[in-house]
Amino acid sequence: MTFIEGEITIARPAEAVFDFAADQRNEPRYNPRMVRAEKVTGGPVGKGTVFRSAVRAAGRATEMRSELTGYRRPAWLASHTTMTQADIAGTLTFAPVPGGTRMRWAWVVRPKGASRLLTPVISRIGRHQEQAIWTGMKRYLEAQPHRQPGRDD
Repeated sequence: MTFIEGEITIARPAEAVFDFAADQRNEPRYNPRMVRAEKVTGGPVGKGTVFRSAVRAAGRATEMRSELTGYRRPAWLASHTTMTQADIAGTLTFAPVPGGTRMRWAWVVRPKGASRLLTPVISRIGRHQEQAIWTGMKRYLEAQPHRQPGRDD
């Protein structure tokens, strides 16, 4: 098993960052490796919501199933993702800071099968990939028009 942690500051309110990150259907907008993402459970996004998605890795799509296992808007999300190569569990936290929101991620990655032999490589690549994914979300959100609460634009 390996741990992947990091943080980023996004110049948007915590509620906006939380809501966008909680809905995995948004990920193809900012993660070029995400081929597709769909919500497979009914109702609003919240604890128990399940997403099915696919990411491009080594030239082919890898299927994933992700479930939101914790949901405390706008401060904390927990999830569990299962794929052939690994299981990933962890949290995203969102804290207001001057100029926006500090988002932190903390994942426990449990490689499966032959992938266990690659744990040190998975750790290095995973840290880099997570930073790239969340930097992509930061760029995407910060490029959107900023709406002031209470204003009709």
